[in-house]
Amino acid sequence: MTSPTSTRYGRDVRSHIPAGIDVDGYLSLSDRDAAIWERAAVHLGVRNNDSHTLYAYGIARALLAVTPDADEEVALSAILLHDIGWSSVAEHEILEAIAPGGGRPDLIRTHEIEGARLARGILSDLGTDSDLIERVVEIIDGHDSRQTALSIEDAIVKDADKLWRVTPHGIATVCGWFGLTQDESLRITAARVQGSLFTDAARTMGRALTAIASIDIAPQRQGLA
Repeated sequence: MTSPTSTRYGRDVRSHIPAGIDVDGYLSLSDRDAAIWERAAVHLGVRNNDSHTLYAYGIARALLAVTPDADEEVALSAILLHDIGWSSVAEHEILEAIAPGGGRPDLIRTHEIEGARLARGILSDLGTDSDLIERVVEIIDGHDSRQTALSIEDAIVKDADKLWRVTPHGIATVCGWFGLTQDESLRITAARVQGSLFTDAARTMGRALTAIASIDIAPQRQGLA
């Protein structure tokens, strides 16, 4: 984290900065989630899945904050583990599996099935309750291929996973995957996301993220010094 070297104001305002715990939406991983992440991360070193997973986790936390009837432990365990199965797919085939206009449904299913298997082992090693393990595994095994949500926790995982695509990190990552401009990446990701979300909160979040990204590439914004 960088430190400022000058101030236009001329006075130090740091004494007025609230603690993170007092800022709505400011978050860090709990001890439980950090333990899952530590074990998941070794399987997430392909296709930016490590960064993707952390951003999706943050989105899921935001969605859970306005969905009090959802089981946070189930949803957050599932989002941290949802993509670990890509480690079982050859790296050169991963983009082929998800490319717009193409795709390999068989590879998508492979990553779901393997992800569910790996997640079961990780959660078992952590001493997780067997009922919770089953609920998490059920979500992971179908989080991309299944067109319906089995539960509110499944809906949150699906929505958080997709919403990452219209974050600044998601848009930039898709640019790199397919050689697209920022505008092209935004249009293809937003079009694929907006019609596939399950919760009202996610739809609102998706519109907001898309609006911000649209302004970033607007000529009026680009013309500012």
